[in-house]
Amino acid sequence: MDEKQFMEVLEENNTRISEYQLKQFQEYYKLLVEWNKKVNLTAITEKNEVFLKHFFDSITASFYYPFKNVTSICDIGAGAGFPSIPLKICYPHIKVTIVDSLKKRINFLEQLIETLKLDHVDVIHSRAEDIGKNKMYREHFDLVTARAVARMSVLSEYCLPLCKIGGAFIALKGANSHEELTDAKKAIKILGGEVVKNNTFMLPIEDSERSIIVIKKVKKTSKTYPRKAGIPAKDPIL
Repeated sequence: MDEKQFMEVLEENNTRISEYQLKQFQEYYKLLVEWNKKVNLTAITEKNEVFLKHFFDSITASFYYPFKNVTSICDIGAGAGFPSIPLKICYPHIKVTIVDSLKKRINFLEQLIETLKLDHVDVIHSRAEDIGKNKMYREHFDLVTARAVARMSVLSEYCLPLCKIGGAFIALKGANSHEELTDAKKAIKILGGEVVKNNTFMLPIEDSERSIIVIKKVKKTSKTYPRKAGIPAKDPIL
């Protein structure tokens, strides 16, 4: 996906970006490749692939949820900033909190935020289980996002405690999302969530399957969750 195709396909999905925003994506790509030489951020480095498989893929979440109405996002395990930074570029009004457990990735994100001149973006070096217990952040966000972090049964325990009631948790997934959702049914209910929809589509050009799973937060999460760091992954709620 070259830059012209990137802008055209976004517009086809009712997302229009300016030349300034496109320049931000170009700067994002340059910094990603530069840092990737010293920090393992991504296996995808070819420009057209980054625009398709990282930038466009991240923005697809906004095709299935009204981001214009979102004030705050928490992105769990964002790695090199996906999906929250592409979404922030497209929707500059959103306040973003990024959580990642690896300090080297945090350093990259801090440099990226400065380079792209993004405001209202906080980067937190923490595990999801720890920030989910923090009163400052617990049940605080309109939207919690995660992409390629863990299976839904585990991811729900990381993300739903951070959603405010009436807000949502959005998981960006590849193939087999229906199977993951089936396994996570009990966890989602226990943690106060309710599945709204699993939107399955094909990524343009390469035609690979993607899913945007939207889970609404309908009741408070029990103080039992999230459990201590490492436990959700070792012993998921099934």
